Amino acid sequence: MTSKLSAEDANAFLDESFGDNVDNIRLIKMEKSNAVMRCVARPFDLRKDGYFSAPALMALADSIAYFAILTETGKIEKLKTTNLNINFIKPCMGTVAIAEGRLIKIGTSLATIEAHVRPEGEDEPACRAIITYSLPPNYQQAHA
Repeated sequence: MTSKLSAEDANAFLDESFGDNVDNIRLIKMEKSNAVMRCVARPFDLRKDGYFSAPALMALADSIAYFAILTETGKIEKLKTTNLNINFIKPCMGTVAIAEGRLIKIGTSLATIEAHVRPEGEDEPACRAIITYSLPPNYQQAHA
């Protein structure tokens, strides 16, 4: 299925919007309703025992949710997180994490996304989140 924003365009948008603050994060797949992101941990993302911190995992879940929406809408700004419910299942060990986001539903004012974050090379998620985003007014008219 075709995404309205390619991984290359999503990475350019990420760099344009956040600059060097996100040079450790890359979108590796953008398909209709699905996005996949790879994150190389920075020292402050990791706990002493070598696993990703909870705030880092929450940020990844929120970020991949944003890009899952963009697979359907194309490049839009002013999306706002309205709710993030996360369950930490096990430690996300290692220095590279993979975040996967799947758009569950997009309406006229809200979008709901399921996100999983796992260590690179593993199949089982370290955490699972359901995120709701508020869409900007009249976004559908601007992207019809």
